[in-house]
Amino acid sequence: MAHIPQSPTTEISVLSFEDALIPSDTGTYDREKWLYVPDFYSEYRYILGTRGKNPLIAIGINPSTAEPDNLDNTLKSVERIALGNGCDSFVMFNVYAQRATDPDQMEKTFNEALHRENMKAFDYILRLSHEAGNPPKIWAAWGTIIKKRPYLPACVRDMIGIGQKYGAQWYTCGQRSKNGAHPHHPLYLRKDAKLDEFTDIDEYLENVGK
Repeated sequence: MAHIPQSPTTEISVLSFEDALIPSDTGTYDREKWLYVPDFYSEYRYILGTRGKNPLIAIGINPSTAEPDNLDNTLKSVERIALGNGCDSFVMFNVYAQRATDPDQMEKTFNEALHRENMKAFDYILRLSHEAGNPPKIWAAWGTIIKKRPYLPACVRDMIGIGQKYGAQWYTCGQRSKNGAHPHHPLYLRKDAKLDEFTDIDEYLENVGK
């Protein structure tokens, strides 16, 4: 079932990341296996993934309908690539936290408050890897969708800054696009596809939108 945003996120009650971490009484999934924040379906999602000490942190543009035990094809591919590259788990994170099956439905006006809480979530994920003794492995997996909204590259720059604090390593997977060298989206990748270091991410961001 598609998810079309019901209203701009500025018009709904959005939990802070700290409050979203508090378990609700609605979750029916295995909390020992899944990391899901908030733990109920809403107009936004900070984190969805499996628990482990060496996760692959995939970065999409915005969440769709996936939930624990109900992954969409993109998340199924992310999990396969994570396991195929020696990771014991995966985390799906997004540049912007608003749910929308069609990225064209994303809000056109940037919500600074939502972004701020999303960056707290990103810091949390990277800190978990760091505390487990593993440099965070971040897979840029947003495809050409980063061009959908002008605020998205700036969001990624904030993520790079957070990553530097934890010694994060950035990767792509699959052939990058000919137009703009955008990272490949997780769909249609072979399950044995290998990660490649994303060494030119700063230069890439400078050229997005040109």
